[in-house]
Amino acid sequence: MTDPAIAKALADFDAAIATAQDAEAPWRALEALAQVVVGAKLFTVMKVDWANDRSGRVYSSDPEAYPVSGTKPINRTHWFDTIHTQRKPFVANTIAGIAEVFPDHETIWSLGCGSVLNYPVSIGGDMIGTVNMLHEEHFYTPERVAAAELLSLPAKTAFLAAEHLERTRKAA
Repeated sequence: MTDPAIAKALADFDAAIATAQDAEAPWRALEALAQVVVGAKLFTVMKVDWANDRSGRVYSSDPEAYPVSGTKPINRTHWFDTIHTQRKPFVANTIAGIAEVFPDHETIWSLGCGSVLNYPVSIGGDMIGTVNMLHEEHFYTPERVAAAELLSLPAKTAFLAAEHLERTRKAA
């Protein structure tokens, strides 16, 4: 049986996807669901462009600190091996662990975040992006990482819904 709060959050996510009018709506819905399921002080979504070996932020809960703009080279560290090769969530529960793979660790720390959970999203055998949740140090316990599995299908849905809305709004 599903926890009532999670069941409601899933129903709210479904309703938001069904009625979305802009390409950001699926990301807002996914963030709301992630807040109930896992929790995050900072929530972002990155989309991967394998052809150009780059990734770009498509959503941010803090657009001032982490705007949706531009792209950056794909981070080929042990983070990449975990996320892309193993297709497992990447977790760093201290700012020192974050600093090993993310050059913007000082900005992350300034936002009161010291742990990260990056959840890979794959469709058709391809990793298409990551859902990124950040919180205080030691926040992403094994239980919270396991709970993040509940975001797998909704994350895929959000990626596909956002792509659909972008495509149909451009065609209109």
